[in-house]
Amino acid sequence: MQETKITIQETTNETILKFNSTQVLINGGSYEFANIDEAKNSPLAQQLFYLPFVKKIFVTANFIAIQRFDIVEWQDVQDEVAEQIQAYLNDGNVVVNEQTSSSKKEAIEVYAEVTPNPGVMKFGTNKNLTQTDVEFKNIEEASKSSPLAQAIFNFPFVKEVFISDNYVSVTKYDMVEWKEVFAEVRTFIREYLVDGKTIIKELPTLDTATHKETIAPVIELEGIPAQISDILDEYIKPAVAGDGGNIAFRSYDEKNKVVSVVLQGACSGCPSSTATLKNGIEALLKDMMPGQINGVVAING
Repeated sequence: MQETKITIQETTNETILKFNSTQVLINGGSYEFANIDEAKNSPLAQQLFYLPFVKKIFVTANFIAIQRFDIVEWQDVQDEVAEQIQAYLNDGNVVVNEQTSSSKKEAIEVYAEVTPNPGVMKFGTNKNLTQTDVEFKNIEEASKSSPLAQAIFNFPFVKEVFISDNYVSVTKYDMVEWKEVFAEVRTFIREYLVDGKTIIKELPTLDTATHKETIAPVIELEGIPAQISDILDEYIKPAVAGDGGNIAFRSYDEKNKVVSVVLQGACSGCPSSTATLKNGIEALLKDMMPGQINGVVAING
């Protein structure tokens, strides 16, 4: 098994630090613990609460966020905490005992929504699925990291699968119409989630030659790229997520003042994506960052 690496990432709240993991920690969703008693189903959280400065712990599929009391500064203890978490994971210990914490089957609802892209259907759910967007172009890619996506690819009409937050966007081939198959896919996804099966077993790695298995790399942005990313997160992503898609910042060409983004889910290949880029994202960025943006281009989709 590949060794787990923990990296440290600051947040907008100076008392909260994120410890990012290169391996999946839990099967979707998230857990929040305010004290050691609440953390009875999480051996790792219980261990961390023995540190006197730990106030609250938040566990997701790919990171652990810890809020500290004011008795210490993170710079004095963060490296030791990262080493403790990394050693715990590499010893093969359990992060959250999910079978204990979800002994009863969840009441999960799955609904289907049409998107601006006629080839894509959005399947939303009341269960949080992932903290990291993942996209798969075929079953071989999915088999490496997402059993849920791999299972969806068993439908012969499925072309691509995108999993984000609390929904799955499925792209179909033209061999069928969505009205003929959406109910079957919706039922399948619901039963899969109700059974508590694994959603993502391993975070896919970024392929820079193509855009397969696209995930947002964990990097600390500064200056104009950071501003662009913040604007996309606050103003653009919520809107496109409602349509089953995602737009991720990829790079900023400082010389030509051109922003490159990745289109995912329903946005990828959507007939209206060019209009969205030019009339939506590009116009917004030019308005909010005058003189800094000449254009926005999609490097896929």
